[in-house]
Formats: sequence, structure tokens, C-alpha cells
Amino acid sequence: MFGSGLVRLLSGAPVHPVGADGKMALSDHFREFRARLLKIALIWIAGFALSLVFHDQLLQVVMAPYEAAQRVLPEGTTEPVITGAGAPLMVYLQLSALATTVLTAPLWLYQLWAFILPGLHRKEKKWSMIFVVVAAPLFLAGVAVGYVTLPKGLEVLISFTPENFTNLVDFGHYLSFFSRTLIVFGIAFEIPVFVVLANLAGVVRGQSLGAHRHWIIIGVFVFAAVATPSTDPFTMCAMAIPMVLLFLVSELIARLNDRRRARRSPNAGLSPDEASVI
Repeated sequence: MFGSGLVRLLSGAPVHPVGADGKMALSDHFREFRARLLKIALIWIAGFALSLVFHDQLLQVVMAPYEAAQRVLPEGTTEPVITGAGAPLMVYLQLSALATTVLTAPLWLYQLWAFILPGLHRKEKKWSMIFVVVAAPLFLAGVAVGYVTLPKGLEVLISFTPENFTNLVDFGHYLSFFSRTLIVFGIAFEIPVFVVLANLAGVVRGQSLGAHRHWIIIGVFVFAAVATPSTDPFTMCAMAIPMVLLFLVSELIARLNDRRRARRSPNAGLSPDEASVI
């Protein structure tokens, strides 16, 4: 009885007739949304249990950047600590929760995507699929760059510790710093994708991007200087240089799209001050 009820909840099947154009009753939309949320919850619980099993391996991956920085710094400069009687348990829970959210992201994002997709038009579905295909690898590339550069950033930050002092790095604070850094790098690599989408939507033209290129590049380096956790130029350039290259690629794509649009319509891409051919 319970099993059949759970299957019915997870199916999210509409109760009322579905229209010829795919329209559903509002209550059926809520049923489907509930089913998607239940699937996300089950996915997350299963992933959390699996993360607890591989906790030691996950801990090694997370602590590797800190340990790399610790080996470069003078002995005794910094040590990882856990404070509080319940802190060791929180280490397990926090690390497993973070790993579960990241590793199961393709599955729970798909559930959200599957709920939204039927409501999109054909053209919207096309561009949204292109966005997903391009954005996901770029985000992962940004996370990878952030992970590689993190040891240098930690080394610079911890090197400010005065002599005769030991920098005790609490794991909870370090985990927040670790995840925040990787997310910032991942989002930074997504900026060119939004530039291309803005061009496809007709909001910005490739010619405008070229005219303001030098200011955009300066802004990229300023953003990288503010967003990176350390003050060393290596980490800043590790974020800024790929962003500049990706921006140049996005500008090229925007110019090509403007030319294609101009061939289809002679008046496409005209500024308000330019005369129409009509």
C-alpha cells in the first residue's frame, strides 16, 4: 500500500485530461512539481549516504590544497584544527553535504530542467540546450582552475602570519573558503556565455563589444583582483587571462552572429541614428 502510494507520488502523473497543446490543469502542475521535489530529496539522501562512505577520500581532496601550501611554508606556520566536542561530527556532515550537492548536481538540476522544459517554445528550448551544453563544461573548467591555484592563494594568505605565531585554520572556516573560491572561479568562466546570449537576444552587438574592449579587459582584471582570495598576481592572472580569452571568443561569435543577422535582414543591427534602406 505504502509502496504503491509512493510510486504514484513520484510519477506526478496528471489527474485531469491534458489539452491537445500540452496544457495541464494547475493542480497537475503542482503534482508534477511535488514529484520532482521528492525525486530530488531521494537523490540527495542517497548521495549523502554514499558521501559518508567515502568521507576519508573526500577529505583528502578538500585538504590537498591546504596541505600543499603547508609544505611550502616554514614548519609550524599553520596547522588545521577542529574546535568543540561536536565539531568532528560536523566535519563529516558538512563535507558530505557539500560533496552530495556538487556530485548529484546533474541529477537534481535535470529534475528542475524537466519541469521547466515543457513550458518553453521550440526556439527557447534550442538556445537553452546550447546554454546547458556550453555552460556546464565552462563552469567545471573554472572550478578546476580555482582548485589548481588555491594552494598558491593559501600560501600567500597564510604567509602574513607573524613570526612566533601559529595560524590555526579551523576546518569549518576552511571548507567555506574552499567552496566559495571554487564557485567564484566557476561563475567567472560563465560570463562569456551570458555575453553571447545577450548578443543572440539583440541586447548587445559585437561592434559595441569591440569598441569597449579595452575597458572590458581592465574590468576583468579588476574583477579578478577582487574575487581571488589572495593578493598574488599568479592567482589573479589565472582567473583573468582565461576570462579575457573567453571574452575575445564571445566577441568573435557575436560579430559572426551580427553578420549572419545582417544578411537575413538589411535593417538588422542598425543603431537608432542609422538610416534604414526602406
